[in-house]
Amino acid sequence: MLKNTANFMALIALASGAIFAQTTPTPTPAADCSLLPTQAALKTALTAAQQQKNGGLGFNMWGTIVNRDGFVCAVAFTGNSRGDQWPGSRVISAQKANTANAFSIPGFALSTANLFAATQNGGSLFGLQFSNPVETTVAYAGDPATFGQANDPLVGKQVGGVNVFGGGLALYAPGKHLLGGLGVSGDTSCTDHIIAWKVRDMLGLDSVPAGVAGAGADNMINDISPDRGTGQLVSTSGYGHPPCDSAATSFTSGLPATNPLGPNLSQ
Repeated sequence: MLKNTANFMALIALASGAIFAQTTPTPTPAADCSLLPTQAALKTALTAAQQQKNGGLGFNMWGTIVNRDGFVCAVAFTGNSRGDQWPGSRVISAQKANTANAFSIPGFALSTANLFAATQNGGSLFGLQFSNPVETTVAYAGDPATFGQANDPLVGKQVGGVNVFGGGLALYAPGKHLLGGLGVSGDTSCTDHIIAWKVRDMLGLDSVPAGVAGAGADNMINDISPDRGTGQLVSTSGYGHPPCDSAATSFTSGLPATNPLGPNLSQ
């Protein structure tokens, strides 16, 4: 009887160990953010850029930086508190950062604005915006009091998501070294792009090697207009983005001159 009981308990222990081994999740690797700006640096640049003339509504902003593996490294906002911006823009900024990083490579950058036309119905990338959904258990976890702070719950996590309007840019150090992505959200999508461009410039991570906008590399291309025959909106370049307001359109077209890209552009 004792022998049978011992054998039974041994089987239970073995089964429990097997179940535990199958259900214990693999630890998430630590996010390497050593080459990217700190939360304080992001907040300083985001605040300075938002206070400039950028067209749009003049609203406060959210900004997020991810590393090359899509792990969030920093989240910040402008204004006095997290309630001074659209709450939904926190996760959207993370989506934009993830998208710009995910669809750029060391030798060629695509901004989220560059993806708009191609992802519309009938476009060559239609459906891309549904391909990598946001991880909601990451996006909405944690204490809201820490949102936008150095200990924001997104930091160190992969939030995912694909966003196909302006505000997301890849981050390049000199030498075609792609470090990750920046996402900005809180105003019109055109103003988001303008502010993101200025922030990237201030952070010194705009050595963009090439892109669909030619000398403007991954700049927004406002070339969408209705086809005279069908009335359907068409982008001449195939990578266009709708204009938002006349001021933003003017600022966007002038970005390569007012905030030039880094030295790699001509290499």
